[in-house]
Amino acid sequence: MDIFEKVVKNMGPIGAHAHYSHHYFSFPKLTGELGPRMTFMGKEMLNWSLNNYLGLANHPEVRKADADAAAKYGLAYPMGARMMSGNTDEHEEFERQLAEFVGKEDCFLLNYGYQGVMSIIECMVDHRDIIVYDAESHACLIDGIRLHKAKMGDYYKFNHNDMDSLRKNLERATKKTQETGGGILVITEGVFGMSGKVGSLDKIVEMKKDFDFRLLVDDAHGFGTMGANGKGVGEFLNCTEGIDLYFSTFAKSMAAIGAFVAAPKDIIMYLKYNMRSQTYAKALPMPFVIGGMKRLELIKKHPELRERLWENVRSLQKGLKEKGFDIGETQSPVTPVFLHGEYDIAAVTSLVRDLRENMGIFCSIVVYPVVPKGQIMLRIIPTSSHTQADIEYTTECFAEVQKRLKDGYYKVLNAAK
Repeated sequence: MDIFEKVVKNMGPIGAHAHYSHHYFSFPKLTGELGPRMTFMGKEMLNWSLNNYLGLANHPEVRKADADAAAKYGLAYPMGARMMSGNTDEHEEFERQLAEFVGKEDCFLLNYGYQGVMSIIECMVDHRDIIVYDAESHACLIDGIRLHKAKMGDYYKFNHNDMDSLRKNLERATKKTQETGGGILVITEGVFGMSGKVGSLDKIVEMKKDFDFRLLVDDAHGFGTMGANGKGVGEFLNCTEGIDLYFSTFAKSMAAIGAFVAAPKDIIMYLKYNMRSQTYAKALPMPFVIGGMKRLELIKKHPELRERLWENVRSLQKGLKEKGFDIGETQSPVTPVFLHGEYDIAAVTSLVRDLRENMGIFCSIVVYPVVPKGQIMLRIIPTSSHTQADIEYTTECFAEVQKRLKDGYYKVLNAAK
């Protein structure tokens, strides 16, 4: 079969709905200043779908730093990969600041989070090593694991946040590495981005007493938001020292592009010389480096941004619980709202249209296979920029949506009209 013919006939599980979902349910266009109020298809929306946790995207000091750096350097400088011609004092200073902030010896800046963490995994393990990973790990981690040079059977999945399951898999991995002569890399997340659950990092670190392994943590949603100083889930659970490879992206609390990995100095030096995604890629442009340092400065100097975020998180989650909503086991700003029942795609799309067209609320909706059958998840991301009025209005609207869902209002596709 012709390759083009093949892919057009099979658009994939999400693409199968593209004929009616494109630009509305998928690839929507939100316009205007980044924040709680944005425009969607000509209508103002109360927006709960931005990972702009601390409201830094439009902070005046951030906007000025970004603009000044772009005016001074443009978007081309430095030209080339860091190893060849694209290294600067500013890149290394930003790395020093990040390492100090998260409590590690050294740090390596990465161009993108998804690409970066995949490359870390590929770089750190070889055919003799075993990977043990949480079953609900993010797609970027799964794709990185697929790059593992060992046979497919030589990476083991443990049940989500289940320490008994982890122990059993570590026993299997230990036995296998005794045959191969390799090591073990455990991979998990600080905050799981769909459920908002915090990874059991302290318990995993405690297990190092019984097993030899290294721990890689993807703390994309924890960096800047979790812990007394925003240093992540390691600080929140008091186990920073036990995290061997700490990874995070700038795309969440810092509202930017780029990522970093922090670890012992000799490990960072190894990564700098062996991570293919960085060796063969242009360095992070200077405005993202200068702008990143300004963002980190604000995270450190202005705890009130994080305090305001958590005031909103507590108020939103308390309000949803009081109205009888199931928000799972979230311990983070990520707020899932689970609606239970057997609903077809017509009801789901009609519900979303009702929220957007009639109530002016824009949030992400998640269905099977991301969540189990018989469940719909509305995913809310509160930020420090939302107000108490935003929260109260949203909880009232959600209560009405839940009532309409149970009453069968959404069984007809165009009910939201």
